[in-house]
Amino acid sequence: MTSDVLAIELPRVPVGEWFDSLVSWCTDNLEWLFDGIGTAIETSVDGLTSVLTAPPPIVLALLLAVLALLVSGWKLAVFTVLGFALIDSMELWNDAMDSLALVIVAAVVSTVLSVPIGIAAARSDMVSSIVRPVLDFMQTMPAFVYLIPAIFFFSIGAVPGVVATVIFAMPPGVRLTELGIRGVDPEMVEAGEAFGTPPNRILTRIQIPLAMPSIMAGINQLIMLSLSMVVIAGMVGAGGLGGVVLEGINRVDVAKGFEGGVAVVILAIYLDRLTGALGNGSGLLRALFARRRNGRGTAGPDAQVAEKPQPALAGADSGSAG
Repeated sequence: MTSDVLAIELPRVPVGEWFDSLVSWCTDNLEWLFDGIGTAIETSVDGLTSVLTAPPPIVLALLLAVLALLVSGWKLAVFTVLGFALIDSMELWNDAMDSLALVIVAAVVSTVLSVPIGIAAARSDMVSSIVRPVLDFMQTMPAFVYLIPAIFFFSIGAVPGVVATVIFAMPPGVRLTELGIRGVDPEMVEAGEAFGTPPNRILTRIQIPLAMPSIMAGINQLIMLSLSMVVIAGMVGAGGLGGVVLEGINRVDVAKGFEGGVAVVILAIYLDRLTGALGNGSGLLRALFARRRNGRGTAGPDAQVAEKPQPALAGADSGSAG
């Protein structure tokens, strides 16, 4: 009797067929939407690639180094010059700029989508409870799976790579934005409410500035995940360094694959240090701003403290009179 019960097989749930039907329905009925998204992404990637490849490599490397000097410091600036010079010497400059344009577009789209969702989740427990399982699904699903429907919707090229990258990279941006806003000191919010500050102004003047380190950490992780999708996006014709690494794998060309990987690492380090510096406020711009702010006052902090009115001592007047 027990063995018969254990031998009962559950009916197969056709989850894959349901998803296939959904993709087919979207392809047939939402073609106008996917065409618009594809055109916007393709135009953005092509335009940014044209901008990045227009100047000579040494000129762009110096411009990126100046940006690194202003935002992070001289160490990243030196690394930028040496790293991008190495990319150019390996004859991978155009491929690297293709990948950089793809990552920038994907990161911008992911940030524009993830930060507002994170803010909404932080301000509403219901939104948070709905978003959390969706983010779990997006973050744990193998990245290769996103390429299948993306190919159906957008064909082959950079567009499906960007779309798959956006879906894969969004979760940390949403989570860390929500975490940062929820972690703001409640007393700061209550003080703003006590002075009659509207909720939107509390969000923009108190919560978001105080949560900015966490938000920037989410954007940093978002960019790193976008770079990790570069090679995978190369499988659907996105080109760039992903195509170089994929070609090295197909031909079992160790040298070509390693050079493509080194170029990806250089881009990853540059973007990681740059966004990290934006989050922690380091760099030349930060130092200049702090010096200018301190120079506005004619007296230093100690003088300002000395200028504060001192409390009157009880009996001082009577003692001096006596």
